[in-house]
Amino acid sequence: MAINRRLSTDQDFEEVIEQQQRIRVFQDNQLIDSSSLVVRFDDSIIVTQSGVSDIAYHNRKECEFFVLRKR
Repeated sequence: MAINRRLSTDQDFEEVIEQQQRIRVFQDNQLIDSSSLVVRFDDSIIVTQSGVSDIAYHNRKECEFFVLRKR
């Protein structure tokens, strides 16, 4: 069974980048990005990439970020 873990701190995002874990992004309770890698982040924006030319910019305050971990 898998566990969804919410990403909220800078340390969480640094860990995801280091381990190259894929994340899910929700906005207004809807899944807007699935199985993407975090490329970079700052205080206001999280940049994800799901393909070679598929880059998305997500507002950190408007979205929720989760990593799917296996037990």
